[in-house]
Amino acid sequence: MATRTTPPSGATPPTAGGATIIGKGAQSAEGPGPQVMDADTLIGDSVVNGSGDDLGKIEAIMLDVTGGRIAYAVLSFGGFLGVGDKLFAIPWSALTLDTDQKCFVLDVPTERLEQAPGFDKDRWPAMADPTWARDVHAYYNARPYWEGELRSARDPRTSAGADVS
Repeated sequence: MATRTTPPSGATPPTAGGATIIGKGAQSAEGPGPQVMDADTLIGDSVVNGSGDDLGKIEAIMLDVTGGRIAYAVLSFGGFLGVGDKLFAIPWSALTLDTDQKCFVLDVPTERLEQAPGFDKDRWPAMADPTWARDVHAYYNARPYWEGELRSARDPRTSAGADVS
């Protein structure tokens, strides 16, 4: 099973179910990102593992509409020129956004991803199925996004970090 590493110094730690952000741009206050981003700008982003191996690219970002959270990134891996690619639902919290390299990092060896539960573009799984969702999160050793609070008790976006509970 893949293991999550402690985010490096200067990394923006994730909130419940969120992705870690690393790189010089992690603390940027200019523009909309990286804490809040247009999801469309992330589609097509490369995904690498900790060894720098190319794991594919982000094809879609799946939202838990009723929960108001990002559930998964859909990763396209394998194939050639988009033919024969296999898709994988990657828990959002299993990803790290590297603002310096402008890519996502998924801390799994290529061989583990090759063995991961995946699907093809014409046969998507029932992503709202609780058993399927628990299995996917367990495979990537990621905390399920629905197990955490949507907001922390002190939200820094409010005036002076006012208590929002």
